[in-house]
Amino acid sequence: MRISIVTPCYNAARFLSETITSVRNQTHTDWEWIIVDDCSTDLSLQILNTFSSQDDRIKVIANNMNEGAAVTRNKAINNVSGDFLAFIDADDIWLPTKLSNQINYMLERQLAFSFTSYNIMDEQGQCAGQTVDVTSKEIVGYKDMLAKRATIGCSTVMLDLRKTGQVQMPHIRTGQDYGLWLALLRKGHSAHRVPEILTSYRKVSGSISANKVKKARRQWQIYRQIEKLTVISSLFYFLSYAFRAVFRK
Repeated sequence: MRISIVTPCYNAARFLSETITSVRNQTHTDWEWIIVDDCSTDLSLQILNTFSSQDDRIKVIANNMNEGAAVTRNKAINNVSGDFLAFIDADDIWLPTKLSNQINYMLERQLAFSFTSYNIMDEQGQCAGQTVDVTSKEIVGYKDMLAKRATIGCSTVMLDLRKTGQVQMPHIRTGQDYGLWLALLRKGHSAHRVPEILTSYRKVSGSISANKVKKARRQWQIYRQIEKLTVISSLFYFLSYAFRAVFRK
């Protein structure tokens, strides 16, 4: 069963080799990997082209101009050919059995949408002693996701496109993955947690996703502009989100 993997890349040269190695070391070997470089100014594109020349499962696309993560991810999604879709960011790492364990879990239960727990690591790749989604709900619905009762890291998600149909991420600066999860859950799908830690997420200082004020603004934007919630509903879910953001370890 072929799995299509998509990755947006922008100035990730210092992490790429480790990320690519983690994908190439997967025990499930029937995959294709669409990586779109978003006009990196470092050596990212050269590194990607080198690995692509060594492994024909890796397909590299280069944007002509910087278009942002949403457009770049969607460009990769539009070029996939597999029945299953997985995501990994250019600085994250998968454990070797990530794809095999997750796809088997989904096939056995006929699932459309799954995610895994994950470790947090620092910029040097050292474990930061923090795990995410280990104790989150096993089945996450739309209202759960609005209230952020699970984080659902992008690099942990796998979708069965035969069940979800073609997917696209909303064109927003950050949080486009969260917007997609909401769209899928709103349609009636549920997100199922694979009860294993199979991914390591790299926390990079200064990144957009690391800025809590920007994340809070993004959360409100998604409630009001993407999900079209009322002000009262938005306030309710935002307070739940803020409480979890402050007290979640």
